[in-house]
Amino acid sequence: MGPVLELALEAVWKAGKVTLTYFQTGVKVEQKEDKTPVTVADREAERVMRELIASRFPDDGLLGEEFGEEHPSAPRRWILDPIDGTRAFVHGVPLYGVLLAVEEAGELQVGVAHFPALQETLWAVRGHGCHLNGRRVQVSGVGRLDEALVLTSDAEAFEDAGKAEGWNRLRKAARVVRTWGDAYGYSLVASGRAEVMLDAQFSVWDAAAVRIIVEEAGGVFTDWEGRPSHGSGSGVATNAALAEAVRELLRG
Repeated sequence: MGPVLELALEAVWKAGKVTLTYFQTGVKVEQKEDKTPVTVADREAERVMRELIASRFPDDGLLGEEFGEEHPSAPRRWILDPIDGTRAFVHGVPLYGVLLAVEEAGELQVGVAHFPALQETLWAVRGHGCHLNGRRVQVSGVGRLDEALVLTSDAEAFEDAGKAEGWNRLRKAARVVRTWGDAYGYSLVASGRAEVMLDAQFSVWDAAAVRIIVEEAGGVFTDWEGRPSHGSGSGVATNAALAEAVRELLRG
């Protein structure tokens, strides 16, 4: 996966540079049909990634949040999220990220999460661990929920998704609960700085890169029902020690 990883890192770095030209500039915000925000920075960053990937691997599949899917029958697919955390981005909060994942025959092989405003980059290759800015990282060993830091992107979303009961059980059991959300929350779990991160609603481009990053850091990534999936619409990441306890609380 050497050339693929190299291209993935180059793509997110170049896309990140695009986002920084618009960051904290009062960029105009539009609303998509699904009521989520989008800016010119989202579109330009994804376009940069698509053009770079197509120039090196023209027959590969591409799936991105802003411009949809190309070559859906290709054996290798690149999954792109040009700005994960657009709401944070438009408010000038530096926790947004650029995400890229690569699937081979439907199985995740590479994941990269780049946080341009923080100068942090996590990457993972299947079977080769997780790295943050060049050093190997792993999930924490915390084994008690009353010692755990639990994160989410939007606490109110659990009510909308019909998942409030499970969320309330978990948050009451935790030591600390914060909304350091979107992809950055998953990066904190992968690097041992938090124990749990979860989202009630999740798209495949939100989930793919962070799933392999968490797994290669020794953590567990599933959907709300406990299935190891990055395409079923929700996400729960934990360290290994708390994996079962967290999912028991969510299931009730």
